[in-house]
Amino acid sequence: MSKDHFFKGLKVVEFASVLAGPAVGMFFAELGAEVIKIENKTTGGDVTRGWKLPEENPESAISAYFCSVNWGKTHLFLDLRQPDGRNQALRLAEGADVVISNFKPSSAQQMGVDAAALRRQNPRLIYAQLSAFADPDDESPAFDVVLQAEAGFMYMTGEAGCPPVKMPVALIDLLAAHQIKEGILLALLHRAQTGEGSTVHVSLLESALASLANQATNWLMAGHIPQRMGAQHPNIAPYGDTYACADSQQILLAVGTERQFHQLCRCLALDTLLRDPDFGTNRSRVQHRQALNTVLARVFLQKNLEAWMELFKAHGVPAARIRNMQAVFDMPEARAMLLEEPMPDGTITRRVRTNVFKLSLNV
Repeated sequence: MSKDHFFKGLKVVEFASVLAGPAVGMFFAELGAEVIKIENKTTGGDVTRGWKLPEENPESAISAYFCSVNWGKTHLFLDLRQPDGRNQALRLAEGADVVISNFKPSSAQQMGVDAAALRRQNPRLIYAQLSAFADPDDESPAFDVVLQAEAGFMYMTGEAGCPPVKMPVALIDLLAAHQIKEGILLALLHRAQTGEGSTVHVSLLESALASLANQATNWLMAGHIPQRMGAQHPNIAPYGDTYACADSQQILLAVGTERQFHQLCRCLALDTLLRDPDFGTNRSRVQHRQALNTVLARVFLQKNLEAWMELFKAHGVPAARIRNMQAVFDMPEARAMLLEEPMPDGTITRRVRTNVFKLSLNV
């Protein structure tokens, strides 16, 4: 069985908008589930339908943003505050395996689509609730950028001496989506073993905090408050550092081991650096990063980007081109991940597949 049909027969009802919840719904749609997205009839549906770039058709019922996480779904426009709309939604939920919701708890209760109400009618239901903050009853509004700020990401993102900046992707939403997918999968396993449904709650804030990784432990164990360093890494050098090549293209290094640094020095004909106490260990390179980059920058000007990339690939030095989005989708790997879907008006929409794992069955 192909993984694209792994959840064939699973029914998912999505009471969610913007990015995190819809990304979860699309994940299940990609794996063969029937996903029914309930949109607010009174507001024109998911708010992201109107989040359009200047280049997009202002008369279209969809935006590129909306399309990014709403592939393979059936869309129903209902007013859940009216009996007909509410009853239709309840009938769908009674026959569902999974409900995904980012309603505020008070709104869900008023409309009768909260976890307690739906699971009374459907005890096998898995109800997945997304909220902004750890307390599900905290109904403070918050988009992704608010959580980037509150969880410390913005403080440490940007160039030194410049204001904080947000990440260009709503990464906290996507991190929360991964957390709630994991919770749903565990709940499905539990139901397969016991027949019981579950309620899964994930907050954007806790998802963000769980993803601080080494930046959190740098503070917790060393008392180091991460500062804005651009692409550079607080613990490794040269890692995230960029240099201009002879053709004015930029190259990025990600040298994470001593062996890789030795290989870098040989490729650059800079073996003298290996004998210099300022650069002999990663610790000393972090301390003397600016001096190291001054030396490296001069050498990178001697060859074009592709010449350096070919040399580094041959010698196991991690390096990268800095691609714009057009260049990204020139890559065959990226093109192979495209999902297309026609809209009722004939528009062909495109987005990137959200699951990339390889599943080999009966092998």
